[in-house]
Amino acid sequence: MKALILINDPPYGTERLYNGLRMAHALIKKDCEVTVFLMGDAVSGAKTGQKTPDGFYNAERMVKRAALKGNVLLCGTCMDARGISEEEVVKGAQRSTMDELADVTMAADKVLVF
Repeated sequence: MKALILINDPPYGTERLYNGLRMAHALIKKDCEVTVFLMGDAVSGAKTGQKTPDGFYNAERMVKRAALKGNVLLCGTCMDARGISEEEVVKGAQRSTMDELADVTMAADKVLVF
């Protein structure tokens, strides 16, 4: 099965990115082909160098983990609007486009939105 997980919310302040990435990890463990598409403020979750308090989740580490066995795409327009360059994102996450999002949406068996 192919799943697309769209995440829109910022990495901190709500738990949508956290829960969307948790779902991605769970699906990957079940051998699902997962694509995570971060758009809007969610692209900040893929930025390197995040420092969070002990005991608090770290979005950067969660995105890295999803990118190891899944596909993590970032809205390029959203990156530009937030001043995030390709060099500043975690290894494995890729700048993407709405055209590519349309393609992975059409190829997905399930689409989940967070």
